[in-house]
Amino acid sequence: MRTKILRYIFISVGIFFGLAGLLVGGMSNSVLGFGNTPLGGAIITFDAPGAGTGPGQGTLVGVMDPTTGGTTITGFYLDAADVFHGYLRAPNGTITVFDAPGSGTGPFQGTQPASIAAETITGFYVDASDVAHGFLRAANGTITVFDAPGAGTGPGQGTYAGNINQVGMIAGFYVDASDVLHGFLRARDGTITVFDAPGAGTDPGQGTLSAFTDCLNPEGAISAEYFDASNVLHGSLRAADGTFTVFDAPGAGTGPGQGTGPNGINHRGTISGSYLDASNVFHGLLRAADGTITTYDLPGAGTGPYQGTFPQNINASGDIAGQYWDANDVSHGFSRTPDGTITMFDVPGAGTGPGEGTVGICNNSLDAITGFYIDANDVSHGFLRAAPRAYPTPRPRPIPPPRP
Repeated sequence: MRTKILRYIFISVGIFFGLAGLLVGGMSNSVLGFGNTPLGGAIITFDAPGAGTGPGQGTLVGVMDPTTGGTTITGFYLDAADVFHGYLRAPNGTITVFDAPGSGTGPFQGTQPASIAAETITGFYVDASDVAHGFLRAANGTITVFDAPGAGTGPGQGTYAGNINQVGMIAGFYVDASDVLHGFLRARDGTITVFDAPGAGTDPGQGTLSAFTDCLNPEGAISAEYFDASNVLHGSLRAADGTFTVFDAPGAGTGPGQGTGPNGINHRGTISGSYLDASNVFHGLLRAADGTITTYDLPGAGTGPYQGTFPQNINASGDIAGQYWDANDVSHGFSRTPDGTITMFDVPGAGTGPGEGTVGICNNSLDAITGFYIDANDVSHGFLRAAPRAYPTPRPRPIPPPRP
């Protein structure tokens, strides 16, 4: 079913819908050699050791490190007992699995990595009381856990870390004791600043949040979103100095659960995302740094409720990775270049029934794409699609110093 795909996207990267689906990480470490990096647009698939093989289980949500120039991937898997665990896949295919200390071991508890930069991973884990906490995993495997000030301690509440940039800043959101959402930015020294977008609602399930993976750029700008008092979603940009710009895509719906959802921002301030219209159909959006918004739809995208185009990440060159749902509720991956050229793809072995198919999640600087696919048995598997064309070696771009 579509809710299965949307649940994974929501938890890990997309966060476009309400919070009812939030899944509410001791340290273990094992390593397994598993393939290598494909070349020339080829697709390889992989499974984390220990991943479950039942419906709704398997290897999920691969995101790539944009700073290594390779294809280092992190994500999570759901085991046979429906517990989440983190994994790190090296460019040579070696997979390391890990759990954050304090992670719960009950169904839908455990560790969920969400973003990686400079070989450092952030994400969240859900403890035995179904409370979420942020974590930071250093390149040497050391894990630091943290909570945003004001985070609630009840089931489904807590701290959801979702983005890390090259200088070690972390962005995410927390759910307070009243089930209201608030954004946060954690500096490299551990200092946490909390914030709310202007116009954010204050009732349960409303407030400010950011999607996961690449919604924090190297300069410290955050592509965020908020639910207003009518439960309508709006896009926002929080600049590095803390000032907000709010925006809505033309054609975005104004009913509960509809609206505009940013899913990524690059160093130029270009934002990728989607909007849900008044008929509950998804469409892609691209917001330039000057505020100009371009909307688009994938050829073959369905026009029924919760079908359509769902872009995810945007890389430094402006290439976008994502997925679309067709008229049969099957998901397919795509890549969109800055000139608007679209390439669509399906992973071999992806199912062709409703709620099955290919889910493109993240692209690197060369437009290699990773994500997961759901097979005909409703089991998820990771994939890596190599860059489809040759690129010159990019010049290193200076990284701004950490903010005090």
